[in-house]
Amino acid sequence: MTSTTLHPLEAIDRKLTSGLIVSCQPVDRGPMDNDDTVVRLAKAALAGGAEGLRIEGAARLARVRHALPDVPIVGIVKRDLPDSPVRITPLVEDVHALADAGADIIAVDGTNRARPTPVITLIAEIRRLGKIAMGDCSCLRDAEEVYAAGAAIVGTTLSGYTGGPVPADPDFAFLHALCTRFPRVMAEGRFNTPSHCAEARKIGAWAVTVGTAITRTEVVTEWFASAMWPHEQSPVPEYPPGSSEPFDVST
Repeated sequence: MTSTTLHPLEAIDRKLTSGLIVSCQPVDRGPMDNDDTVVRLAKAALAGGAEGLRIEGAARLARVRHALPDVPIVGIVKRDLPDSPVRITPLVEDVHALADAGADIIAVDGTNRARPTPVITLIAEIRRLGKIAMGDCSCLRDAEEVYAAGAAIVGTTLSGYTGGPVPADPDFAFLHALCTRFPRVMAEGRFNTPSHCAEARKIGAWAVTVGTAITRTEVVTEWFASAMWPHEQSPVPEYPPGSSEPFDVST
């Protein structure tokens, strides 16, 4: 009897199509920001029905991969660069580190902004390493360019995060535009309720990623606390303990 080895993209399609991916990224420098907690969050997400994970940082991804050898993982590295607004997997060295750590899918910022390494270079390297490339996009042009460069998955991840006030709700219009043009569209970015996810599937999303609403306890608690103080100053601190920056709710 001969076994059939699936192409990586075919294998991912079988595992993730119509599935939920949980982004396990605690608030930076918050009380849950440690490797053991992220591994536990990942296990809990899978126990609840998630089909895959999105993990930030190569070392942390390696820990999750060791604990969960068979689960599909989208890997990213976040950097705060002095000369570029691009944060998600901006460097070739990030691609190498994520591949070595065991990522199945490597996501990169797919926006048309000043950056240290061209998107086309990052995607080419991801594919050379035998991994699946995903473009985190802010607009249709981003998606068209990353798909042309070889990204198998395009995501709505960065819609609303490239300038101006961040909207409260997902960008369903953007999601619809992508679903009519590309075979694998990841709904991502402010999908914070079950109804948001159901609507994404109805529109035609290949898969849906949820992060903040599941794995950032401080942020979700703030939603509830703020709702209880609608006409007064909320007692919720602006910054998480031990942090010099506000909550980062991007994915």
